[in-house]
Amino acid sequence: MSDALKHECGIAFIRLLKPLEYYKEKYGSAFYGVNKMYLMMEKQHNRGQDGAGFASIKLDTPPGERYISRVRSIAAQPIQDIFSQINDRINKELVDHPEYTDNVVLQKKNIPYIGEVLLGHVRYGTFGKNSVESVHPFLRQNNWMHRNLIVAGNFNMTNNDVLFDNLVRLGQHPKDKVDTVTVMEKIGHFLDSEVAKLYKQLKKEGYNKIDASPQIVERLNVAKILRKSSRDWDGGYAMAGMLGHGDAFVLRDPAGIRPTYYYKDDEVVVVASERPVIQTVFNVPFAKIVELDPGKAIIVKKNGDTSVKRIIEPLERKACSFERIYFSRGSDAEIYKERKDLGKLIMPQVLEEINHDTVNTVFSFIPNTAETSFYGMVEAAQDELNKQKNETILSEKETLTDERLSEILSARLRTEKIAIKDAKLRTFITEDSSRDDLVAHVYDVTYGVVKSDDNLVIIDDSIVRGTTLKKSIIKMMDRLNPKKIVIVSSAPQIRYPDCYGIDMARLEGLIAFQAALELLKEDGNYDLVEKVYEKCKAQENLADAEVQNFVKEIYSGFSDQEISDKIAELLSDKTVKADVKIIYQTVDNLHRACPKNLGDWYFTGDYPTIGGNRVVNKAFINFFEGKNERAY
Repeated sequence: MSDALKHECGIAFIRLLKPLEYYKEKYGSAFYGVNKMYLMMEKQHNRGQDGAGFASIKLDTPPGERYISRVRSIAAQPIQDIFSQINDRINKELVDHPEYTDNVVLQKKNIPYIGEVLLGHVRYGTFGKNSVESVHPFLRQNNWMHRNLIVAGNFNMTNNDVLFDNLVRLGQHPKDKVDTVTVMEKIGHFLDSEVAKLYKQLKKEGYNKIDASPQIVERLNVAKILRKSSRDWDGGYAMAGMLGHGDAFVLRDPAGIRPTYYYKDDEVVVVASERPVIQTVFNVPFAKIVELDPGKAIIVKKNGDTSVKRIIEPLERKACSFERIYFSRGSDAEIYKERKDLGKLIMPQVLEEINHDTVNTVFSFIPNTAETSFYGMVEAAQDELNKQKNETILSEKETLTDERLSEILSARLRTEKIAIKDAKLRTFITEDSSRDDLVAHVYDVTYGVVKSDDNLVIIDDSIVRGTTLKKSIIKMMDRLNPKKIVIVSSAPQIRYPDCYGIDMARLEGLIAFQAALELLKEDGNYDLVEKVYEKCKAQENLADAEVQNFVKEIYSGFSDQEISDKIAELLSDKTVKADVKIIYQTVDNLHRACPKNLGDWYFTGDYPTIGGNRVVNKAFINFFEGKNERAY
């Protein structure tokens, strides 16, 4: 994706089902869980590079011994930083106390981070300050072991004001309005309530306070706590949590917006945001890894019993398609195929734009994450070239010579590495024209492979804001002097803000929205903007379920092609000599390529939860009123 775009986040959970001595004997180290957690987080570093955190719980520790450890970082390489801290601490303890080296009991008692229950998180700071206090996992402390709560998640809630008000009505005094706080405190409230009820019941049964504790551990109903806690949540989430005594859970939202995968054998229970992470780190086959169903939670009790429970009734499945287009690593077998299919399916539009002239066309991709879609596009282009060869041979069969046949068969598709990102740009000059000149040179181009009568086709994952295209890529491609530049987006036009985790919160930043506004101006229909604003304002006090997405009306008068053509016009200027065209994937083809991930609200405006329409209307109100604010 040539535009910088962030999203939240990545989770990793490990529950060791055997005593630590088992891993020491089999794998040579009691730090097996910590080592695996490092690998799982590193394999998901694409999901978050602004911060990382790790927490562990030791089971069955006596009073007076530390059983929860946590470390978080916002260093330049946060995963490396937290595990460097962990490694330094472990090594120091082993150097200072050689007697720990081969004694797992002493290691567990005296060295932090060596636990049986582990939770990791990688984060992109899409909103707010990127301070260490914003980094997961979050810890809610209590002197009762059962009431300690550690939470980390990949989520955004659309109705955070409602969640905050609900906590206040419960008598709480939340320290912040952010959804990480409101979610944790809601779970914490019902955890406290359930523990209190159990203690009251156990007291009636004759248990004293000390003997009641192990009974609470055994009887605590995590699914019940999650059902009560999540009742008012509206958003996309994969929520992971650990209780101080060792129970743990991962809950997925009812529309399946955010991804969650798990694996279990007799040694471990593992959960991650991406399937290949588990495949690679634990060396298990694709078929052994299970996708957690929407609205369900995988729950691991302190004794290791593992179950998958229905927590929330599922909505229509709307798994995030951007996970498949861009965010998730392409090493997943299904995602790799889907990305290739995205390239293949858009090829008919490309062929039409270049008049099927594959001989005089150079194909390439920007950035590197678009490479898989590029392979699919090239395969489809090769099929077209082969078809052209066959047609030529058949049409000339009466006069065909060996020399002419060799000439026809020797035609090859022209694929080149056109652009190479030289270095991360340091925009140390703040004056606009100087910054623009720097941005325009962030890529190096390959000279000598494009001729003046060539088409140059470049595929990108998606075109969101178009800033990099306008300021850098199109001007850079124009230096090669092609007759036509065709920018291909493997994703459809992004018309609406996201509110479930992707950093696309403001309408006016979307190039498709800007294009629609320009078309309204040209047609003399810009008064529609105010009419839509009035409709959005009129819904501010309605219940979420009654709110409609009136922003769709901004686009309704134009075809996809009209908007694409206007985008091409907006992203090029008088200095660009080549004819510039932009081609977007269709929504229908996106669904064909990614049949299990049909979440398309940023393309269609069809939000999967009731809070989505309120968010898009609020984003439009903010745009109209000139407020640089987040809509949720």
